Formats: sequence, C-alpha cells, structure tokens
Amino acid sequence: MPGNLQVRNLDDDLIVRLKRRAARHGRSTEAEHREILRQALSSEVEPSFEELAAELRRLTRGRHHTPSEQLLREGRDER
Repeated sequence: MPGNLQVRNLDDDLIVRLKRRAARHGRSTEAEHREILRQALSSEVEPSFEELAAELRRLTRGRHHTPSEQLLREGRDER
C-alpha cells in the first residue's frame, strides 16, 4: 500500500510554479510532485555497507573503544 506524504509551509510562489509545471506535463499537481520526488531520488546512489562502515571508522578514529567481550561480560554480570 503506498504511503502518504504531506508537505506544509510551502511558499505560494512554489505552489504556483508546481501547478504550472504540472499543467505543462498534463498531470495533476500531486502527480507532478510525485514525479519530481521520483526523479530527484532515483539518481541518488545509496551507499554500500562497506562505504558506511568506512565512514563510521573514519568518524571514530582515535577514540577509545571498549572491547565487545568486556561489554558482554559487564552485561552478564549485571543480571
């Protein structure tokens, strides 16, 4: 089932331009809005797990990290 998206606080000029664009393309304003979102997001590349992991390593470089076995032991000891 498709979801819904509500956009609030749009400038009046933007709404007028969207309506004009929709009319030029023979679509409803809502359909034009969907098409703009589809086009904008279809060209966006989702990062791979490896890219996200590399970014996380870069962001946390130089920080002290507690070994996972120590965290697991502490969690078990708390029970």
